Amino acid sequence: MKLHVLSSLRALPMLALVAASMFPVARAQTASAPSGHAWPAKPIRLIVNFPPGGAADQLARAIGVPLADVLGQPVVIENRAGANGNIGGEVVAKAPADGYTLLMSSGGMVSVNPHLYPKMAFDPAKDLTPVAAAARVLVFLEVKPTLPAGNIKEFLAYLKANPGKLSFGSPGNGSSPHLAAEMMKAQANLYAVHVPYRGAAPAMQDLLGGQLDFMFDPGIGLQHVKAGKLKLLAVGSAKRSPLFPDVPTLEEAGLKGFDADTWFGFYAPAGTPADVVGRLNREINKILGTQAVRDRISAIGGVPAPMSPADFGSRAAIDGTRFGALIRARNIKGD
Repeated sequence: MKLHVLSSLRALPMLALVAASMFPVARAQTASAPSGHAWPAKPIRLIVNFPPGGAADQLARAIGVPLADVLGQPVVIENRAGANGNIGGEVVAKAPADGYTLLMSSGGMVSVNPHLYPKMAFDPAKDLTPVAAAARVLVFLEVKPTLPAGNIKEFLAYLKANPGKLSFGSPGNGSSPHLAAEMMKAQANLYAVHVPYRGAAPAMQDLLGGQLDFMFDPGIGLQHVKAGKLKLLAVGSAKRSPLFPDVPTLEEAGLKGFDADTWFGFYAPAGTPADVVGRLNREINKILGTQAVRDRISAIGGVPAPMSPADFGSRAAIDGTRFGALIRARNIKGD
């Protein structure tokens, strides 16, 4: 039986078209539901709480196709962006806890948003349950080609000599790329203008168009780095990226302890049956071990991160502590 992984995308921006070519919405290859199991008996709705073309969207598509194959049911991908992931998160938090509605999100919605928004329509820690991590997503400091800086130290010096004259984009207030920039500004005593967008893809478009000077990219712009359309100066991780082993970390540039990595993954409504969560976790972890999916995650500079639901939840709690301190120190507010 041919199965379909569908998308509800309407008007894809340029980067979404690129994403679609990298992670096609393909027909699943002959799969059937395991005998003796009532779940899944119908299509599964996968909410992505960021726009098409971003890291969450690309990961959902990379994993959604083989997940449909193994589950024997279509995985219907639906982008519900806004409020730094809260809109899509609320959809899932309030959905029936029956295993037929899942969320693909950055870790920020769970570990960061509670520190950004005084009031949320749901409590990520109580209303969602971790299912499976997908990838550790790195952020890459990229600048427009015309910026007069050939390396990270020259860039930091140029930024310090021109306070308030440079602008940077992010997927939204409190997103991991925004927090990475705030870490850099705080540690290096810099000032630049933040321009928040509704997702990484539209921010990347403006960086490519020269409307922005730099951006911490969650991997979607690496193809443009390779094409010479952007300059990659540093990695916002504790270690260098295996994809760009010659590119230094910001810690190597003098910003001690700099680490802005975040973990993207799958969540379900709280109360989803443990056996459903367990099966999803096992299947996704197996998919993350396949070379095809590892290659797709590597293409956006990420690292596959198979782990148990409990470990995934613990990771979010740790990130909440460290990012919460930064948010309070920098007085960062949600959109």
